[in-house]
Order: sequence, then structure tokens, then C-alpha cells
Amino acid sequence: MIENITFIIAMEAEAMPLIDKFGLTEEAAFSPKLPMRAWKGKWQGINLTLVTNGKNKDTGLDLIGCEAAALATFQAVKEFQPQLLINAGTAGAFEENGARVGDVYLSRDRVVFHDHRVPIPGWDHQSEGHFPVWDTGQLRTLGFKYGIVTTGSSLDMPQEDEKNIRRLGGEIKDMEAAAVAWVALLHEVPVFCIKAVTDLVDSGKPTHDEFLRNLRLATNNLCDGCERIIRFLAQSPDIRLR
Repeated sequence: MIENITFIIAMEAEAMPLIDKFGLTEEAAFSPKLPMRAWKGKWQGINLTLVTNGKNKDTGLDLIGCEAAALATFQAVKEFQPQLLINAGTAGAFEENGARVGDVYLSRDRVVFHDHRVPIPGWDHQSEGHFPVWDTGQLRTLGFKYGIVTTGSSLDMPQEDEKNIRRLGGEIKDMEAAAVAWVALLHEVPVFCIKAVTDLVDSGKPTHDEFLRNLRLATNNLCDGCERIIRFLAQSPDIRLR
């Protein structure tokens, strides 16, 4: 039975609906020199922790991207020792694959980096990651969409990134998942992603405009999706973690 779950979330705007929904309380879990923040609570019998990347002390803006996500995940695993990690957040998706703004996707199979280009045999595959994710097929009755998540360090998508995403079979594009999955793999903690779509990367519209316009819709849908998952896990003692 799953009793201890940690959410890893980049942005405070993505996290606050979940913090309110689950009634989590902030805790000073990390060194004050580190930017990440943590909230704890218990919901439906499951101990929940939620860790955000935190904010840049100079700009006051959320720390997005792989470096902050890797550090947050490392500290979260060390401090809370979860049975399961969930990387929750917003992402881009492909309209040509049937995605719509506000759709909620679960990761399937693996998570990869789409912008780690090292054209040397061996290092090419290694740099992409190909980190396995937890079997979200056990949640299929909840009706989510599924996709391979790919991660890059930029919000926009130049042609080379799009080419790599298509080659890798990517369906969901974000800026943190592969970094989270790498740290989870090192610690042998099962991990999966739940991503709500803010922008359609093949729509021809500026990504940053779509992201800002649709952020509230996506975060609300993300919160609803996370609630359904935690409720399901709490009521399903036979769920397999391995």
C-alpha cells in the first residue's frame, strides 16, 4: 500500500491549487541557503509532501528548468524518503496528436531530454536519458491521456528540437521531467509525470503567449487530476510500485 508520496513541482502557480486542495502546511525542511520550499499534510490516509523549486532571490521569479528541478528532487528524496514521486506541472503538446489546451496527460514508458545533442556513439543515447517511469497503465480507468514526455531547457522550440522530439516519439514537452526522473532513478524511487497542456507547440502561435493565457485553466485541471490520482491510490491497496 502506498503511504508516502512526494510531488515535485516547478512553479508556485502550479503548486498552490494542490496545496489548497490537500490542505498542506509549509514546513522549513531545507537549509535556508537553498531556494526550494516544502509543504506537508495527510489526505485520504496518504502522507503527502510537495516541493517546489523555489524562487530566484534577485528577481523573485520561479526557478524553472532542469538544474532547479534536479536539486529540488534530490533534497526531497533525502528529506522525505517517498515511496513514489510525482512530477506535476504544465507542458506543451502536439495538436496533430489530438492534444487540446487543458488536457491532462500521464507519462508513459520513459522520459527523455530532447535538446541534449552529443553525436558520439554511446554518449548520444546516454545524453538523452531514456529514464523509465512508473507504470501509469494502472491508472487507465481514470481516463487520462498518455504520452512520452520530453524535456528541454528552453520554452520555445527551434527546428532541431522539434526534429528530435519527433524522432524520440515525444508527445509532451516540458522543462523539468527528465531531470526529476534522473534523480529518482539514482535513488531507486518510482516516478511518473502528470502534465496539463498550456500550449500547442505546432499551432504556430507564440508559445509564451499561449502559456500565460492558458496557465490558470491548465493548473486547475492539473489539480483536479492530481486529486483523482491520490484518491484512487488511497483506495487501491494492490497498486504495484515495482
